[in-house]
Amino acid sequence: MIDLYTWSTPNGRKISIALEELELPYRVHTVDITRDAQFAPEFLAISPNNKIPAIVDRDAGVTLMESGAILIYLAEKCGRLLASERNARLATLEWLMWQMGGFGPMLGQAHHFVHFNPDKSEYARERYASEARRLYGVLDRRLADRAYVAGDDYSIADIAIWPWAARHAWQAIALPDYPHVLRWYRDIASRPAVMRGYSVPTPADIPLP
Repeated sequence: MIDLYTWSTPNGRKISIALEELELPYRVHTVDITRDAQFAPEFLAISPNNKIPAIVDRDAGVTLMESGAILIYLAEKCGRLLASERNARLATLEWLMWQMGGFGPMLGQAHHFVHFNPDKSEYARERYASEARRLYGVLDRRLADRAYVAGDDYSIADIAIWPWAARHAWQAIALPDYPHVLRWYRDIASRPAVMRGYSVPTPADIPLP
């Protein structure tokens, strides 16, 4: 059994979607970051950086924080969603790192300065809105000639990127401006496991442009 410590954010949803796709049994522990639950001593013992998500795999005696590391661990545990062939594996890890280093952090800043605090700083708003558009352009070009970001097969790279794209409205992004992203986004949104994982820890409707 896996214990999942999570909240309804893109990073949290990555892991619940992966768990649903991999059909792994798990228990949900809600960490309400709006009430500073991430700073509770019992959670810090699991996630020293006070961030969700985190997991405890009781059967394997493994505790992990950081969503990218968790995705790799779950994929390797099940032998799914991460190719064993070298080039396909490297492509998956490459685009997972792209999400971890750019698509997630930059869009997170867009949430702050474009969605929540648009009047705080004109410079910050334009900087992160512009970077969001650039990153969606990168993703659109990547998806122009392949079904998924790492190639023909759905992978943990898609699972990592997709929940951030699900908040396109917060980023002032019109997905129809990126037709290859839109096709990919709708394809993944229709997956039953994604629908289930998106509603962890609380029920939520997937935005469908």
